[in-house]
Amino acid sequence: MTYLVTDNCIKCKNMDCVEVCPVDCFYEGENFLVINPDECIDCGVCEAECGPGAILADNAFASQEESAKWFDINMKYSLIWPVITEKGVPPSDADKWEDVPNKYEDGHLSELPGEGN
Repeated sequence: MTYLVTDNCIKCKNMDCVEVCPVDCFYEGENFLVINPDECIDCGVCEAECGPGAILADNAFASQEESAKWFDINMKYSLIWPVITEKGVPPSDADKWEDVPNKYEDGHLSELPGEGN
């Protein structure tokens, strides 16, 4: 099992999860965070810290297809974005985007890297 960052993080990126991760497996994009599934130790601490509820265990998805989709997204970007180990400043309009559905499908995920730290 691993934990995965999902759609609700896009444009929210509150980063409370980053500070509690004992293995620094979060990676930062311009408007989204991901977890490297190979580095995650399945402790689940980040899930409880995620205010927007964007982090799920890979076995908590409604379907295997949905789990595989988010696994692939997290893996892809964790290999090209910089690691983030400290909480940064969330986007100024994060509250506006928190409960907007289908942000990934609607093209709101930026593939640009974040600053990392």
